Amino acid sequence: MASTVEKSYETSNKLIGYMSKCTLSTEHTVIFLQISTASFSSLQQQLQECTLATTGEDSGMIGAPEVLEMGKAMIHLTRATKVLDIGTFTGASALAWAIELPENGKVISMDVSHEWLNKVGLPLIESAPALRDKIDFRLGSAVEILQSLIDSGATGSFGFAFIDADKGNYSRYYELCMQLMAPGGVIMVDNALWDGAVVDPKEPSAVAIDAVNRLAAADSRVYNTLLNVGDGVHLIVKKH
Repeated sequence: MASTVEKSYETSNKLIGYMSKCTLSTEHTVIFLQISTASFSSLQQQLQECTLATTGEDSGMIGAPEVLEMGKAMIHLTRATKVLDIGTFTGASALAWAIELPENGKVISMDVSHEWLNKVGLPLIESAPALRDKIDFRLGSAVEILQSLIDSGATGSFGFAFIDADKGNYSRYYELCMQLMAPGGVIMVDNALWDGAVVDPKEPSAVAIDAVNRLAAADSRVYNTLLNVGDGVHLIVKKH
């Protein structure tokens, strides 16, 4: 069988479709044999549908639902209360993390643009005030925001980080997140296979993603596994 790297909402591949059905459970989806490992909430479903329907060529920037469910599981596993969300777009990933966080949890979500967040995400997210209160949406350079957190004394205080922004800065995001992660904290790097282009990287994004994959693989401070989930997820755990 040929290898495939695709997000579930883009695929016609039967194996990926089956894997997605065994991961996502919503009132809009019939689950094969009722197998489910997590709950993709109705609010998440609405936000995904609105994003895919209204953001045009940018729609592929939304995280694959199976990746978001995986991140929620990591937050649950680590009992994280503070989360870094690098790359906001319409707020789908920030919403996922807020759903899983405890009542006193906080997501810091950062992006250089809030155009699609304001147009698409916020009207839906604000319909759930308890979740909205957990999210701190910050507009600006993620490098600068992460550095400001380090400078303010937040080193070693975060339990989970999700990197899904401009690929050229992936290695910088990784190094800054490593400083902010507590021992046992989890970093998930999205788009880590870049439609398979990392195998023989030529264009700048593929080169940058390959670089962060190799950086994590060579980092003695972490355990790492590169997974074919969505468009690829690099799962990285900071050692105690």
